[in-house]
Amino acid sequence: MSIIRLRRMLNFSSTLLGQRMRTTAKPYLSDRRHFEPAYLRLYESGELNRRVERALEKLADCRLCPRDCGVNRLENKFAVCKTGRYAVVSSHFAHFGEEDCLRGTRGSGTIFLGWCNLRCVFCQNYELSWLGEGRASKPDELARMMVYLQELGCHNINFVTPEHVVPQILEALQLAIQRGLRLPLVYNTSAYDSLDSLELMDGVVDIYMPDFKFWDREMARQYMKAPDYPEAARRTIREMHRQVGPLVFDENGLALRGLLIRHLVMPGDIAGTQQILEWIARELGPSTYVDLMDQYYPAGKVSGSDYVEISRRITSKEYRLAVEAARDAGLRRLDKRAPAKHFAIWQ
Repeated sequence: MSIIRLRRMLNFSSTLLGQRMRTTAKPYLSDRRHFEPAYLRLYESGELNRRVERALEKLADCRLCPRDCGVNRLENKFAVCKTGRYAVVSSHFAHFGEEDCLRGTRGSGTIFLGWCNLRCVFCQNYELSWLGEGRASKPDELARMMVYLQELGCHNINFVTPEHVVPQILEALQLAIQRGLRLPLVYNTSAYDSLDSLELMDGVVDIYMPDFKFWDREMARQYMKAPDYPEAARRTIREMHRQVGPLVFDENGLALRGLLIRHLVMPGDIAGTQQILEWIARELGPSTYVDLMDQYYPAGKVSGSDYVEISRRITSKEYRLAVEAARDAGLRRLDKRAPAKHFAIWQ
């Protein structure tokens, strides 16, 4: 595709997005002129530096996720997450495949982190989460990625699978702020986080985006190798909501602060969609912003011979029932995407 054609298509996409963004409901609007990222206040007070010190100390006996492995990652040792002293970064780019309120017209500044503390057999980023595609990046390099994405014009910095590298992110963030970073931070997580990690990120993260995957312990054990996942997800999502509240947008429909919950609808309803949606409405309230995702496809270890029961895409009926369950639960802020092409500027 020629650069000229790509620009024309992106301009068309921007027009559609702008039209969609201007319809954002007023109760959840905030004036961008008065917005500043949460982390700036912590940085100016010196608290961010103290958080970095505490976070790095925790790496010596790592319990930064519910696995509670207790290994000394400062000595480059690791367990389930296979990540030692430094975060592994697979790629960083302006991502146009996220929700409209994140990608906007110039993309979400996405940093894909390698490895993961879960073992989802259907993972659509299998090369990253299971195989660790990428390379270890020291704090200075990670900071430069953030600033580069800001220079590209991205609307936010979006850390994908950050659960196991919270200390490394904080360490790099301090350097990025010194170099002029002023974008909102998106914490794009599987929700298998520890409260210790979320305490470190309190007042740092602007937008929490957990993916609540499974309601049932047995399903979580079978498909994620983490039977405690449902309890951990409920605990951490409550804490995320406490920290940032409902999702708020600027006048152009771009997310500034708050909680955005994702849920991937699975074949045969193995995820427990109705129970998850009812819990969200009951515990967090009907104003919670939810993206019901329909893009499941067989990936990772799923094949015609392994995990056969989920070796298909979901049906239109399965997705329709999920939407009806959300409405029946009282959830009224469901994500809708503009009919625009998705592109990525890779780095």
